[in-house]
Amino acid sequence: MYNHVKRILGLILAVLAIVLLSPAMLVIALVIKCSSPGPVLFKQKRVGRDKHNFTIYKFRTMRVDAPKDQPTHLLASPEAFITPVGRFLRKYSLDELPQLFNIVKGEMALVGPRPALWNQDDLVAARDLYGANGVRPGLTGWAQINGRDELPIPEKARLDGEYVRRMSLGFDLRCLLGTVSSVARAEGVVEGRQTPGNDEASKK
Repeated sequence: MYNHVKRILGLILAVLAIVLLSPAMLVIALVIKCSSPGPVLFKQKRVGRDKHNFTIYKFRTMRVDAPKDQPTHLLASPEAFITPVGRFLRKYSLDELPQLFNIVKGEMALVGPRPALWNQDDLVAARDLYGANGVRPGLTGWAQINGRDELPIPEKARLDGEYVRRMSLGFDLRCLLGTVSSVARAEGVVEGRQTPGNDEASKK
């Protein structure tokens, strides 16, 4: 029952957020376009509900020659590819704002497991153990406020499974409030090979 309520609430909140944040997103788009060559948006194939792939949207934070479909933690020198503007966007997760449109399309939810890259079989398999692939991936999630980039894959999958078990309006609100706090303090943001459990792909 809550899945239907969650979808309706998520759609309403995503539309409101797009309307309210459209001036900020326009400024971000202009700064990206003027500061480095390449498209404003970065599109990438990710794993969605029931392991169906979809195209995720992000503001581009890396140079266009950055390796595609490779997790940031596998890059020897990710800082060499991240643009100055992109560094700021990534620190405060502003690059994720275009995913509000993924929520409107029904491909994502406000809260849920972060969508794995299409070739991250280890993360998808680990989530299978906890039934975490059967819900829409989220803009944020329980794992994101409990370690973000610092978590190894087994722990991240366990937390994603815990979210699925506890999923409710109250728990979603807890995740959203925790996200605001974590993002404001830029907690758990790590770039490069020192975090082998990181599931975030090269964002460009």
